[in-house]
Amino acid sequence: MYTPTYHTAVAMGGCTSKPSKSNPYAPKNNHQFPTQDDQQPQATSPLPNASPFFPSYTPNPSRPASTPTPMQIFKKKPFPPLSPAKHICAVLRLRKDKKKVKGDGGGGGEDNESEEVEGAELDKQFGFSKELASRLEVGEEVGRGHFGYTCSAKIRLGDRKGQQVAVKVIPKSKMTTSIAVEDVRREVKILKALAGHNNLVQFYDAFEYTDNVYIVMELYVGGELLDRILARGGKYPEDDAKAVMVQILNVVSFCHLQGMVHRDLKPENFIYTSKDETSELKVIDFGLSDYVRPDEKLNDIVGSAYYVAPEVLHRSYSTEADVWSIGVIAYILLCGSHPFWTRTESGIFRSVLKADPNFDEASWATISPEAKDFVKRFLNKDPRRRMTATQA
Repeated sequence: MYTPTYHTAVAMGGCTSKPSKSNPYAPKNNHQFPTQDDQQPQATSPLPNASPFFPSYTPNPSRPASTPTPMQIFKKKPFPPLSPAKHICAVLRLRKDKKKVKGDGGGGGEDNESEEVEGAELDKQFGFSKELASRLEVGEEVGRGHFGYTCSAKIRLGDRKGQQVAVKVIPKSKMTTSIAVEDVRREVKILKALAGHNNLVQFYDAFEYTDNVYIVMELYVGGELLDRILARGGKYPEDDAKAVMVQILNVVSFCHLQGMVHRDLKPENFIYTSKDETSELKVIDFGLSDYVRPDEKLNDIVGSAYYVAPEVLHRSYSTEADVWSIGVIAYILLCGSHPFWTRTESGIFRSVLKADPNFDEASWATISPEAKDFVKRFLNKDPRRRMTATQA
């Protein structure tokens, strides 16, 4: 199955960066959300197939240990359209080209979540409150991901009355396996547990009705880190890159100290609180996150191909996999291109497993030796020799 990975206001733990605008996908009736007169929402309209976001793959635990190699898995279950990070590479390699770089176009656009559906009826009751209608006044859609969408909302009652928040909607129809159900349950648990850090999204509450789960989070309007990278033409001065990296490392170090691995760190999953250049950066999307003990290794192949660590493809990893992803982000910030760029998913995985990042390109000529060494310490294929987030 493909584990749901969302890029919406709380994108499995985050908030949208998209400005409010008319919603082309909104249902034509007035019952998209439960109201105080109608506590049970009507079924939401199907999500569109096209998505600019890169979903993730999680092997079924029931699959025997003799599972084929990661490359065979991905050839058998190809990823949907490539991540928006493709734009970074194209923009920076064709820096003088004035033609607008277009995205992947969605390919076939089908939801590749056709993993075996369990025969028994799933228990999709989470025990969340059913008082969303009395607590929130829901507004327009502000973001849409592969398996959910997000709307802005205003709190009706209490100390936060009048405050704007983000409500992520996760259709229960998309939860086709017990793993998918558990992903949502675990995400809410993680969001409740991870609090007290300036670079973490703030969780408020979770609700559910017959058709949907609703996760209420802080609303951010500053845009994705990816948007700012592209707006700059891809390359950051070292001081500016440092300001970004300090915030990323602070929050990831905090998560690792709590025993939590994010597993999907990428520029799309960092959101600015406001449009101000000095606004705080928040990590979002905890839909693939999991807890890991110091003596434990995870084996699910999850994440986004451009940022996945080699040990993830080998199905034996821990918190060091997040550090590799941070190294890829640092590489992009400093030189504007991707260290493991190819045009196909299988090519990306081969590059991650076999190739070394190129620090001899012209774009690295003006980068200090210290900065190059810093990035190399992240992108060591041996996780035992990588810096930790705290050391970095």
